[in-house]
Amino acid sequence: MFTDKPINLSVKDYLIRKMAVKMMVSEKTIEAVVNHQFQSANEALATSKSLEISGFGKFYFNEKKAHKLLEKLESIKALFEKKLQDPNLTGARRYMAEFKLKLAADAIVDLKPRLYDFSDLRGLEEQSSSTEGTEGADQENQQGEASNL
Repeated sequence: MFTDKPINLSVKDYLIRKMAVKMMVSEKTIEAVVNHQFQSANEALATSKSLEISGFGKFYFNEKKAHKLLEKLESIKALFEKKLQDPNLTGARRYMAEFKLKLAADAIVDLKPRLYDFSDLRGLEEQSSSTEGTEGADQENQQGEASNL
């Protein structure tokens, strides 16, 4: 794909360097734009179920795969929690089990809001009581009528 890309450069760094040379713009400026675009795309994916990059493609959040992944992560979490209860576990194995448990727990925390998003409850905002608004208006009307007398 990138035949002249040096081995020690990531694809992102290589593309930033090529664009900077071709467009005669500093690498820092190009990198800031690229990072902003990726951050915006990441935020868009976090708030919606799809992301379209014009001229490139459309990406969808697959709920079936996410549910399967969540089940797998929860079973992995349970496995490592059980493993950590073993008193015969060596220090290195305990460290790796704790590390893998943390990875699974973090992935679950990231995935659950995507699957169980309750932020889009249209029309279900907390409604104020209908008597609260009229009581104040009635009192004002009564006070206004009393002052007119």
